[in-house]
Amino acid sequence: MPKVRLALAQTNPVVGDIGANIDQAFEAVKSAVENGANLVLFGEMAITGYPIEDLAARESFIMAAASAVTTLATRLEHAGFGKIAVVIGHPALAPERDSHSWAIAQNCASILLGGKITGTYAKHHLPNYSVFDEYRIFVPGNDLLSFEFQGLKFSTLICEDIWQSGGPVAQLADSKTDVVLVLNGSPFEIDKDDKRQQLVRELAVNNTAAVAYVNLVGGQDDLVFDGDSLLVDAAGKLIGRAKQFETDLIVFDIESKNKIEMVGEPRISKNDDHEQVWNALVLCLRDYVNKNGFKSVVLGLSGGIDSAVCASIAADAIGAERVFGVSMPSRYSSKHSRSDAEDLADRIGLHFRTEPIESMVNAFESQLGLDGIAAENLQARMRGVILMGLSNAEGHLTLTTGNKTELAVGYSTIYGDSVGGFAPIKDVEKTLVWELAKWRNEFATANGQTPPIPENSITKPPSAELRPDQTDQDSLPEYELLDDLLDNYVEKRLGRDEIVALGFDALIVDRIIGLVDRAEWKRRQGAIGPKITGMAFGRDRRLPITNRSHK
Repeated sequence: MPKVRLALAQTNPVVGDIGANIDQAFEAVKSAVENGANLVLFGEMAITGYPIEDLAARESFIMAAASAVTTLATRLEHAGFGKIAVVIGHPALAPERDSHSWAIAQNCASILLGGKITGTYAKHHLPNYSVFDEYRIFVPGNDLLSFEFQGLKFSTLICEDIWQSGGPVAQLADSKTDVVLVLNGSPFEIDKDDKRQQLVRELAVNNTAAVAYVNLVGGQDDLVFDGDSLLVDAAGKLIGRAKQFETDLIVFDIESKNKIEMVGEPRISKNDDHEQVWNALVLCLRDYVNKNGFKSVVLGLSGGIDSAVCASIAADAIGAERVFGVSMPSRYSSKHSRSDAEDLADRIGLHFRTEPIESMVNAFESQLGLDGIAAENLQARMRGVILMGLSNAEGHLTLTTGNKTELAVGYSTIYGDSVGGFAPIKDVEKTLVWELAKWRNEFATANGQTPPIPENSITKPPSAELRPDQTDQDSLPEYELLDDLLDNYVEKRLGRDEIVALGFDALIVDRIIGLVDRAEWKRRQGAIGPKITGMAFGRDRRLPITNRSHK
């Protein structure tokens, strides 16, 4: 028998649902015991879900979380699991507080053994960038927590602690640790899995210790946690990894820091980028719908690529029987737009209805005397009224189908096509939308399924169809060029002159930068959607609405 059989419990907690999260943790420990484990490691804040944001300032909530840890320890003891060591994440009241801060809590990991809490570690590095504001809501800890178990020495760290130097990580080298246990709440981003694995390898090699890295899984508002927990030995060799975008339990036999085997068939491969992005979007939407109690979703189906991709994501997330599509043709809608929308609905098997908008538009145009842009926007707003009316009447969550490129340049109608409670492709640039559509169809074909997205929706020129023979490129550069330019301005945060120096036409740069900056007021009012890049609108990119820096 190995000295330690370690289980990595990759769970999907719901923020604030402490009772259900305890049940989830108990069942994971039970499963781990059934697989012969005697040490179980959970993710960051598995007791409360993550991130808890300003719930960290609510003392009653923090006390309830701390009480839940004790309850879990007692429950495990009574179930006969008292000899199983469990390391789990949770918030706790800080023993000392900074008089200059209103933070009252710490981000902790506790060891449960013999029905008691035998040790607690407090996260040292509190991130204060991108989606994180932990420096504002938590009090930092300072000391490494190490413990002996079954002849091996373990030390605990939490997420950001391994992304920064100093602090408890600096204490590892002299600790004679065999295995580092790292609890994580690390949101998905494209290519982040490679960065995590390299970081874990470096931690292992630099400290001559094996590293077990457990990440949460699941959607939390606009964040999606992809799991992908893993373990490397002291030489940095990957021994095995958990599934992405699914709850999972993986088990390892540990004789020493250099002698570790995964129980069962080793898993070290990962999916390609398009599959990862698709699964991230699906999981985030599924959990937003289910965790918030929506029974179904409704969205407009224009026959275009964006609504087709959103409908396909929704069907994969919650099942086609819970997806309601609405075609809302105007006098300018082409025959292929109507037929492509119907074809999409048939392929997916979702609910489909047609609600023409011409009579409604005519009534408003006549009464208000609208023409030009005002009349174009009116059409989008009539569609928004229909979707929200059905949402109210039938209890659907309305999905808005705008992509990141459109949101960047303000190519949407506020209170029109922007209405909705969730935006599945909000952080997906237009060119990637096409790539995802092609990938999803290829995936279906490879698995003997009907490709969900009509080929015509992929190949035809994109158009809002708000006036005769309109295409997006009447007012925007080709999307390949536009996305490249936006990548430099939004993602890489380059200035105007730096972008021009890369070879972009100065007039186009000035125009697009102006569009991006002027559209901030629209984005500020937009629905949330899954974050998949390092610079998502909303949490990541926060700029003033009143702003003349582009002048």
